[in-house]
Amino acid sequence: MQHTVLLVEDDISISEMVQEYLVREGYKVIPAYDGEAAASLFQSQAFDLVLLDLMLPKINGMDVLQIMRGKSLVPVLIMSAKDSDVDKALGLGFGADDYITKPFSMIELAARVKAAIRRANYVLANATDPVKPDSLCLTIGDLRLDVDNFSVQKRGIDIRLTAKEFQILKLFVSHPGRVFTKAQVYGFIWNDEYYGDENVINVHMRRLREKIEDDPSHPKYIVTLWGIGYKLGDCS
Repeated sequence: MQHTVLLVEDDISISEMVQEYLVREGYKVIPAYDGEAAASLFQSQAFDLVLLDLMLPKINGMDVLQIMRGKSLVPVLIMSAKDSDVDKALGLGFGADDYITKPFSMIELAARVKAAIRRANYVLANATDPVKPDSLCLTIGDLRLDVDNFSVQKRGIDIRLTAKEFQILKLFVSHPGRVFTKAQVYGFIWNDEYYGDENVINVHMRRLREKIEDDPSHPKYIVTLWGIGYKLGDCS
């Protein structure tokens, strides 16, 4: 099956280089050179993955990402010359699945693309599996997870989580008392080998806590065991 990639990059030389390489790798690549064109293409066609630059004319990359996340959970890989943790956190907080910093090698980019599509297909396959009636809803403290509909409520109010945030929360609620290292969390949620990049996990965990905790600086749902990992808190 040939996967289709939306490549959003305003630098024509970079766009052509990435497009040429991914086409040789077997992907179909649709280029967009500004945010407006990217949003229009995304709404009119189906894509398996989006490669998204942040610094775009007409509509910036963050706004494009928000538009996409309002309609789809398709994996989004950010390509950015900005290398600060703030930019990475902002991008991932808005729902990006991964990021790669310019300049990057084509081999690394292709590996990230392949991994992101594989993870998305894995999640989709598991989400469409039959769910046992007694596992449709999970409750912990004031939180109620509807596994079948990927929704979460806190005290009866809907909470909007990204796909990764929902999967992280479900992992801990489904395994009360179990301690997960960062490597294990990454393996379960990203379905990929962990190379020690803690920033991705830290960002997703912080954003999740901001949404589900009354006091994110003193979490009660997912607590940190320093030097070990995380576990579900005692919310009884």
